[in-house]
Amino acid sequence: MRVIDQDGNNLGEISKSEALSKAIEAGLDLIEIAPLAKPPVAKILDFKKFLYEESKREQAARKNAREVELKEIWLSPRIAEHDLNVRLKRAEEFLEDGDKIMFRVKFRGREMAHTELGFQLLNKIFETMGEKITVERDPKMEGRSITVIIGKGKGGQNHEES
Repeated sequence: MRVIDQDGNNLGEISKSEALSKAIEAGLDLIEIAPLAKPPVAKILDFKKFLYEESKREQAARKNAREVELKEIWLSPRIAEHDLNVRLKRAEEFLEDGDKIMFRVKFRGREMAHTELGFQLLNKIFETMGEKITVERDPKMEGRSITVIIGKGKGGQNHEES
């Protein structure tokens, strides 16, 4: 097995018993790092200290990580221009915060006869927001509403007209 000492120096390929005796001599543990490698790689180190440092790294990663939320914005197929602009501005704020947005165009009563108005509204939103968004899930009819999920755009993927 290939052995690395506590200072990070490669001791080369030595037998398991010889590596174990070197670890005991140093007062440390022998830990197999890459058992599937040819030859397997082991490291001489203090295992408790290693676990402590590992938990600190995980805590730091969790501290800096932010959970992405799915925000829902309801629209009507007959929404006024100003109301749409207000909702789009709010959507941009959500995207800046790193959240994803579900636009839901809700139909009431006889509006169900003209679902194409909902798809036209969503296409208008896609054109208005342009490169700022990426379509995560294409517009889809679900009961009495059309839903689409968008995320922050990366400039590469954009939505084509449905």
